[in-house]
Amino acid sequence: MTHTICEKSVDGGYDSGYIRCGCFWGTEPGSLIKRFETTQSLAGLCTLDAGCGEGKNAAYLADAGSNVDAIDISSLAITNALRLFGERSRVSWRTANIMDGVIESERYDLVIAYGLLHCLPDAGSVETVVRKLQRATKIGGANLICAFNEREQQIEAAHPGFHPCLLAHSEYVALYDDWSLEFCSDADLTETHPHNNIQHTHSMTRLIARKVCP
Repeated sequence: MTHTICEKSVDGGYDSGYIRCGCFWGTEPGSLIKRFETTQSLAGLCTLDAGCGEGKNAAYLADAGSNVDAIDISSLAITNALRLFGERSRVSWRTANIMDGVIESERYDLVIAYGLLHCLPDAGSVETVVRKLQRATKIGGANLICAFNEREQQIEAAHPGFHPCLLAHSEYVALYDDWSLEFCSDADLTETHPHNNIQHTHSMTRLIARKVCP
């Protein structure tokens, strides 16, 4: 297993939660993962979990038979992932910035960006990363995108100092206009994190998109 440290400070964002509690996101996979699994087996897939957080999706995918490259910019997140889920033969945990380096073209059957894109610095960076993830996806492969959008965000009380990049739902959809959209929603998520117990709501874009032949 490779553990390359390439961390930047995200004070006021998720690192404040990772350091104050040992399981910030819980252990159940995201709803988009479960939805995707109803239409396609996860077994044997080569998967990239970009912005894996504490690894709940990566661990679930690996247990279902996927081989997963799980990366996150936060070394604290990866530390929590290893403590929660341990070394798994089907998961390569790595601390890295998705904006750095090159990903091999058409390497992955499944690419996940679950809570990653709204953590990028600006809209241009979001498009750059989405295009990178798209290039890394095989023809016939899928992208699962889950990100805050601009419609409704209750950030300040629950995440003081965190300033997410907020695109319109339509802008996310437009990034996949030449893919086949298998699922698309703009819905609210109300949640409470264990480090502060403050209930808050996010409007979320969720997409399952399939790469088709050009």
